[in-house]
Amino acid sequence: MINHKDILTFGELKKSGYQNKSIKDEMRDNLVLALKNKQNIFEGIHGFDDTVIPDLERAILSRHHILLLGLRGQAKTRLARLLVRLLDEYIPIVAGSEINDDPFHPLSPFAKEQLKSLGDQTTIDWIHRDRRYVEKLATPDVSIADIIGDVDPIKAATLKLPYADERVIHYGLIPRANRSIFVINELPDLQPRIQVSLFNILQEGDIQIRGFKVRLPLDLLFLFTANPEDYTNRGSIITPLKDRIDSQILTHYPNDLETAMTITAQEARVRPEEKNIFIPPILKVLLEQISFEARSSELVDINSGVSARLGISAYENLISAVERRMLKNNESSGVARLSDFVGVMPAITGKVELVYEGEQLGPYKVAFELLNKALKTEFLKHFPHPEKLKKNERDPYGVIKAWFAGEHELKMAVDATQQVYEESLNQVSGLERLIKAMPIVDTDRPVFKELVLHGLAAFNLLNKELHQTRFEFTDLLGDLGEKDEEVDD
Repeated sequence: MINHKDILTFGELKKSGYQNKSIKDEMRDNLVLALKNKQNIFEGIHGFDDTVIPDLERAILSRHHILLLGLRGQAKTRLARLLVRLLDEYIPIVAGSEINDDPFHPLSPFAKEQLKSLGDQTTIDWIHRDRRYVEKLATPDVSIADIIGDVDPIKAATLKLPYADERVIHYGLIPRANRSIFVINELPDLQPRIQVSLFNILQEGDIQIRGFKVRLPLDLLFLFTANPEDYTNRGSIITPLKDRIDSQILTHYPNDLETAMTITAQEARVRPEEKNIFIPPILKVLLEQISFEARSSELVDINSGVSARLGISAYENLISAVERRMLKNNESSGVARLSDFVGVMPAITGKVELVYEGEQLGPYKVAFELLNKALKTEFLKHFPHPEKLKKNERDPYGVIKAWFAGEHELKMAVDATQQVYEESLNQVSGLERLIKAMPIVDTDRPVFKELVLHGLAAFNLLNKELHQTRFEFTDLLGDLGEKDEEVDD
């Protein structure tokens, strides 16, 4: 194995037996080795093992330029950045080169002059693979000069050269990324005339700058990302450009709750001081269920997608809701509750694009509607459907409903201490009996009791109201009667 620290000149490089490769061959060879050795190149990517990753590996084996097409929050940029792992750790360049000139195949006038005048004594630099990844966010103001290059009048004046001299060229992002992975995020935002400028580099592998006769046969792997919604809302990928991108790979959201929870646990920023906060497993599931409900809701624009960042932000807010309560009550530890989901709402309202009906309701009401749907789904995983009980079957919720029908009500302050919270739930007759036989740990019992109340309210068997800092549960019929009396008065 070549030790790059020992090779400082072109002559030493040739004697070492170093074999230069194109970047596509380099990535292909390293992927072949990784697959044979069962090495996981895409560590930290979950849910794509049988879909996206095989397609991506096939594209690399085929030496393709790649388009990752998918809705927001589907790990497109993360996938792109992980491709750096398929590059050699170090490659040699002509020292001082602006465009990572390969000493064996120099492109720039500077590198050619160095090799012509110094020959085997030409100084070699080694660049790490982390420096061979260039990422550009496509915006409408991007110019051809930015990404391809232009004549630099200051350089021409300083060096006293005419504009026809190749040495006055200022290279753009793409030439400077020679022998690298070049990523353009949100490709449809790039103006059509800028997209046209990519034709040559994708098809023939070269670029032309401001009418210069010189052609630079650059060595690049292009990876683009795009959102399908962008094809209609903000711009489009012009057809000739799509035709030149070899592989189009569709990304997607997690297909199951377990994968979604794994992603959230990996990405959520949890500080050391928050380690004494416990989130019951059922609440972790409920958090992810909100995203799943949003992706199928008639109030949410499904074409815009619901990012995985919703679950991540919601989880962080849930932890902070518990931490805030602990600080107010001077408690050293805390357990999350369903009532803490009031603090999760801001993480939902900014993460979903609403259709007309949703806009009429407003983002806050839509967030609560999604939470109620998630509550229903989670409730039915553990308890009988209250609307599908058989005629002769004993109503498992009868005692609970009778307790509220007896003019009882339950007021639960969001910031109540753990003791007050548990004592308030224990007031309700029938709750303990309902969950008694369930195989759950003691720390989860209060949360399951609270789930019963929220679930019955979601099925309109109890009345639930949020009054800023507290939830109030009352008998549904009793509440309707009070409203009727108010109307009569």
